[in-house]
Amino acid sequence: MKDSTNLSDRHKGWGEVLRFGLVGGSATVIQYLAYWWLLKIISPTPAMTIAYALSFAYNFYASTHYTFRVDANARRGLGFALSHTINYVLQMGTLNAAIAMGISKQWAPIPMFAICVPINFLLVRYFLKR
Repeated sequence: MKDSTNLSDRHKGWGEVLRFGLVGGSATVIQYLAYWWLLKIISPTPAMTIAYALSFAYNFYASTHYTFRVDANARRGLGFALSHTINYVLQMGTLNAAIAMGISKQWAPIPMFAICVPINFLLVRYFLKR
């Protein structure tokens, strides 16, 4: 007979991953659409910076209230900001590297997201769950 507590914890963990996917997916869509719109008026790095800020605000609220179901306090906010600072630097490096390799500025976020989203999940989970 399996320990029901262990099984419950496993389901809770997968629920977090699913909720992170939904919140992260919607935050990514917000960021990508804002980036595409902003590319019409400014260059890629400032466009992604503004888009990232919009996504960050949505993501913090949704991550604390929905994904990880924790109180949004100053300590968690600072941890979330630190994890996203690391993620932002990684995204800017990846975006600009993709553009430098010849990927169009409209499509360069695709490999950027593929690399940065899994890393961001680990960082955010660490800072919000401790």
